[in-house]
Amino acid sequence: MPLWVLIACFLASCTEHETPSELYFEELPSPAAPGSGMPEFAVTPSGTVYLSWLEPGREKAHAFRLARLGDTGVATKTIAEGDSWFVNWADFPTIMAWSDTALAAHFLTLNGASAYAYDVRVTQSRDGGSSWTTPIKPHRDNTQNEHGFVSLVPWKDDAVLVAWLDGRTYPDLQEMTLRSAVLDATGAITNETLLDARVCDCCQTSAAKTATGTVLAYRDRSEDEIRDIAVIRIDDSGPSEPTIVATDGWRITGCPVNGPAVSAQGQQVAVAWYTEAGDQPRVHVALSSNEARTFGPALRADDGNAIGRVDVAVDLEGYTHVSWVERTEDGAVIRLRRFDQAGSPMDVTTVVATSAERASGFPRLAVGSGEVYVAWTDAHASPSQVRITRAR
Repeated sequence: MPLWVLIACFLASCTEHETPSELYFEELPSPAAPGSGMPEFAVTPSGTVYLSWLEPGREKAHAFRLARLGDTGVATKTIAEGDSWFVNWADFPTIMAWSDTALAAHFLTLNGASAYAYDVRVTQSRDGGSSWTTPIKPHRDNTQNEHGFVSLVPWKDDAVLVAWLDGRTYPDLQEMTLRSAVLDATGAITNETLLDARVCDCCQTSAAKTATGTVLAYRDRSEDEIRDIAVIRIDDSGPSEPTIVATDGWRITGCPVNGPAVSAQGQQVAVAWYTEAGDQPRVHVALSSNEARTFGPALRADDGNAIGRVDVAVDLEGYTHVSWVERTEDGAVIRLRRFDQAGSPMDVTTVVATSAERASGFPRLAVGSGEVYVAWTDAHASPSQVRITRAR
């Protein structure tokens, strides 16, 4: 074979993506105490994975804890503790990471007599979670209404963009709004913005950092109660107009409590969501190569009996990982399917058995440093406990 052919073959083999092998999950020791729940992940740009969760506090009713996974002898740290917190299976605390040591987190505190009167509180750490700033409320309406379903994403100049569902106009208009603000390292609030004046009442939001800005995904609500998934791009010029990811046409007169998930690597964006349009439960994912300006077709991930609770992660090689909860004859399982860079479906993995009940919460997914993590609340344990499993 001529030398130039050998060189060409070698170069081609170096530039093509290797197909990842099948995933085999192994459960890891959990840093979370008995009684814990509501896990969430944050992945740093270097691939370090943090896990957060809620558990009963030693001195207060609730404790918001954090652990850096992969460390030898995982050290659990406390983000915050409190007695007057709003704790709900679907509206859970989140964390976010700029770097291996710079973190932000949010939790919810009650602000009135109503069961759904609560505020968002955001706190920041610059030492890997050992110490945290005084929590800041990113909204300044001071109404005793719902403020929750929060997304945190890195912003420029070491600031954090906070997006949330805001019920300040709900008593008068019966409409939930989507709003955002920027918090800098000192806690100063800027860029307070109304993003959408009518959205689904209690579905999770999700945000991801792209090459030039942020993509925010949420469940919209039209005047005739179509509740399909929308995205808004936010950059230095401000927010874009909302764009529907895929026209499912799911008409429902109440909130399904089943929000979307978004992940990004550079210009590549993936949005995953649950729908029951046409009375057919499905989990879909749509891919974009231009920072969510346009999307390809909705790709089906589930195997036919999904109940949603999705998450999504795009890895450094461009593969998209989608997780969801699927009902079985024995209860429910957490499943995971991967899609290649072109959007072709690959292997599907049953990660672990779980419960379809609300007590099992929303499983969370993370990809970091060549490892795939899934965390969930084990509702079968007495008391419940956050569990973690990993595939290399």
